[in-house]
Amino acid sequence: MAPGRKPSMGQPTGPEAGERAYAAMIAKARALVPRLRERAARTEELRHLPSETEMDLHEAGLFRMLQPARIGGAELDYVALVDCAELLGQADASVAWNLANLASHHWMLGMFEQKAQDLVWGRDPDALIASSFIFPAGRATRVEGGYQLRGSWPFSSGVASCEWNMLASVVYSDDEADGIEYRIFLLPKGDYSVLDTWNVAGLRGTGSCDVEVRDVFVADHMTVAVGDLSGGPTPGSTVNPNPLYALPVFSLFPYVLSGVALGNARACLDDYTEVARHRISTYNRAKLSDFQSTQIKIAEASAKIDAARLIMRSACLDAMENARLGHIPGMATKTRYRRDGSFSVNLCTEAVSMLFAASGARGLFTTGVLQRQFRDAHAINSHLAFNFDAAGTNYGRVALGLPSENLTL
Repeated sequence: MAPGRKPSMGQPTGPEAGERAYAAMIAKARALVPRLRERAARTEELRHLPSETEMDLHEAGLFRMLQPARIGGAELDYVALVDCAELLGQADASVAWNLANLASHHWMLGMFEQKAQDLVWGRDPDALIASSFIFPAGRATRVEGGYQLRGSWPFSSGVASCEWNMLASVVYSDDEADGIEYRIFLLPKGDYSVLDTWNVAGLRGTGSCDVEVRDVFVADHMTVAVGDLSGGPTPGSTVNPNPLYALPVFSLFPYVLSGVALGNARACLDDYTEVARHRISTYNRAKLSDFQSTQIKIAEASAKIDAARLIMRSACLDAMENARLGHIPGMATKTRYRRDGSFSVNLCTEAVSMLFAASGARGLFTTGVLQRQFRDAHAINSHLAFNFDAAGTNYGRVALGLPSENLTL
């Protein structure tokens, strides 16, 4: 067994085996919540995950929840991303954000050519892979055997802990008739520089720094075209036939991170409810739990959070079922996935904002968790994947018979 490689979790052989593997992973995530919550303030101060937190996630196998079983990964269904991120998000949104991000890259690597998979996982199946999927940030040109790549990418979460990085770029051609192509490039950390730019108000512990590539060669097998990730067989399908690796990547992109918003909102609601049970108003000594306004806000926030969970999980389960049947979703379905991903996170943000406002001056103290949950909620919602104006506009265009404006779908 290669150094650092964990024993294989095994390929599930049927529904019951898959359910047991899923339940075991959920139990491991839940067990980490208390200690991650205790470290949350320190994680913010560091601006990246503490080494002991990374070790906890490695030992629990959470980074490898979607990694192919042939490598020793759990190869769980896609919905595990939402469910595990929700649990960890109840402790610390920054931890949940990095866990979901980095776990999803094992899933995406399973769609690259086998040669790329062997190069990364052959060295270390636990190796972490960062990313930045901002295509205009890079410029690639075709050369013999591969591509020349350069650019500067923001928001590469957890990059300091990673040995590799998936960077998105536009591929330009001298012949305008060829148009442009969207492509993802897999680079070892020696091929890019990390710029310490992550000084922010929310998700402070994610270490989502900029990365810069001066001018490097990337071999063909270390790249994948976005068009090959739109649903159905991928370059990695020959060795990873599970329908998990035939999902439409960028249609489902919101659900990589949506569970983080869900867990953060759930924690905010639980904390608010617990305080309201016992708190006495500063001004008239009345019990907050007796106020009708308090009761209504708890009801409204919980309804938003429960609805968000149903929407997120439904999309993931629907996508997996389509993949198992060999169905490639049409553009109407793909834009619906994006619409629902942004809408559900917006519901979580609304719930947190409402509870923060209802908490009054108590929520302002930096010694409490509510102000962090508020900042993290809005930091999550600022991601383009959760911009409902963008997702809603594109859904409406397609519903009206117009072409999609999202070139990654």
